[in-house]
Amino acid sequence: MSIEKAQALVLRKRDFRETSLIVDFYSLEFGKLSGLLKGIRTEPSKFASNLELFSANEIVFYRKNSSLHLVSQADKLQNFTQIRQSIEKTVLASFMMELVATVMQAEDKNEEVYALALNCLKELETNYNPSKIATIFKIKMLALSGFKPHFDSCICCSSKIMAQSKFSMSHGGLLCANCCHKDLSSRSIFRGTIATILHIEKNDFRSGLNLGMNPEIKKELDVILNSFLNFHLGKELKSQKVINKLAVAV
Repeated sequence: MSIEKAQALVLRKRDFRETSLIVDFYSLEFGKLSGLLKGIRTEPSKFASNLELFSANEIVFYRKNSSLHLVSQADKLQNFTQIRQSIEKTVLASFMMELVATVMQAEDKNEEVYALALNCLKELETNYNPSKIATIFKIKMLALSGFKPHFDSCICCSSKIMAQSKFSMSHGGLLCANCCHKDLSSRSIFRGTIATILHIEKNDFRSGLNLGMNPEIKKELDVILNSFLNFHLGKELKSQKVINKLAVAV
């Protein structure tokens, strides 16, 4: 059993017995980890962090030969207090953490995923357009985790996409005009939506933020990305349901 240190974001947490917590982290050094914090609920002063959802922490843990490690120390690095002052931003940050927790495998290290999540949280603190940040996060997260839909060419015949292409959920990508019959439920998609996704996939986070999105493209992006996630995950994320309810209430 070795002692390790890591920078980690809190993905989710749950009570364990009467005194302790089990916390799922996404760490820079080890990927997704689950840690047991003994006694934190009855003696919170034992730890320097209260381990709020999507907070950034430095943790020290005993690495065991199991999926659950013993966390002996947790120091808060950043709490993202300004995000917590907005219901919309809090829900979007929670969605980001839930998506990471759902698509990333345990202890599959990916420094780009950690950097993306951290950069998005930092941007959420001050950016006037949190929904755009969430859209960029979905696109880049799908690409980094290996779930990304195929938009470079026809997924069936690999031909260059021209006019009248459609998007197929079941095939996970675009179908050219000659292959559209292979999925009768495939849907039309704007060329601008395809170009936006490819730009965000292939460029850095800041470039995506600077990219203009007209309302029609933004709306179609959200519909396609959410439908794609639901189809391939086999469920709708809990935080996405809350986002949908907030959108209806506005």
